[in-house]
Amino acid sequence: MAALTSEHVESWRNRGFALVDGLFPAELIDQLQSSAGSHFPAPGTDLADKIRDFGGAVNFPSRLDGFNEVTLHPRLLRAASQLLGCSPTDMRLSQSDLWPKYGRSSTDGDYDNQDQRIHVDYPNHTLAHPAPWDRPEAVELILYLGDVDECGGSTALVPRSGADDPAYRWPIVDTPGVGDLRYINDRAAAEEYFATERPELANWRLSLYEREQWTHYSPGTVVFYRHDVWHRGTPLRPGARRIAHNITFRRAECEWISTLHVGWSWAMYRDDKFMERLIASSSLDQRAVLGFPQPGSSYWCDETRQAVLERYGAFGFDITPYC
Repeated sequence: MAALTSEHVESWRNRGFALVDGLFPAELIDQLQSSAGSHFPAPGTDLADKIRDFGGAVNFPSRLDGFNEVTLHPRLLRAASQLLGCSPTDMRLSQSDLWPKYGRSSTDGDYDNQDQRIHVDYPNHTLAHPAPWDRPEAVELILYLGDVDECGGSTALVPRSGADDPAYRWPIVDTPGVGDLRYINDRAAAEEYFATERPELANWRLSLYEREQWTHYSPGTVVFYRHDVWHRGTPLRPGARRIAHNITFRRAECEWISTLHVGWSWAMYRDDKFMERLIASSSLDQRAVLGFPQPGSSYWCDETRQAVLERYGAFGFDITPYC
């Protein structure tokens, strides 16, 4: 069964993003919301005041209740595969992190994360440049665990309007941090830099802000977007906390798209064996997106089947599909 409507898929492929409600079970959102709310510092505390950008983020795999289940949820895998136009087994997980953002009335200079400059996400995901628009290589998403009316912090996105849209001229390089352009995160500082150093781009970039569409979200809302879509984070209400879960899947063949975190195998060797149990209990699709050898892979032979069963058999691993 499809996880997304045809309208969602068309919006993501043509406009660059799609806003979706009801993708995850409400009880799973409640679980993750509760565990994340207890894990991260409350707003207004000394610990919260020290957190900037992705500070304190929880990365996959995690013992945080609901986190791994969201990351590998079958409906999410189906949704991502619909957008990328491939099967779940032809995708790989390259990012899954949960992090808090706190509303402040002041900024910390060029790198401040409150009111972001408009940008694209590909520079810190890929060693190359995104392929032409009709060949999407990855899908990124934000799962919101708060309510926009309470905390603000909408994601602002610029919808693409056809192949000749001037906002999406090729190549997409007029963003801080690409080429010889300085990396600046704060909106005011970034646009002042462009006005001084690249005046020919300054007015064009201002036109991107004029076309923004802001997400309206509640707990469980997901915005799927592309690495080559213009977007930015907008300010939270002072004193508020917004917790969001960022996840990225890439097409398996796109090896130039980096995995943002330490390899999943690094979670092995723990006394509770939670990663081993996760592998043993996962479906074939879930294992595939983590890079586990699939049925039919040249990896499998009598010796490797026996060895993998020895490693995971105590946790209920079924070797049958790999025979």
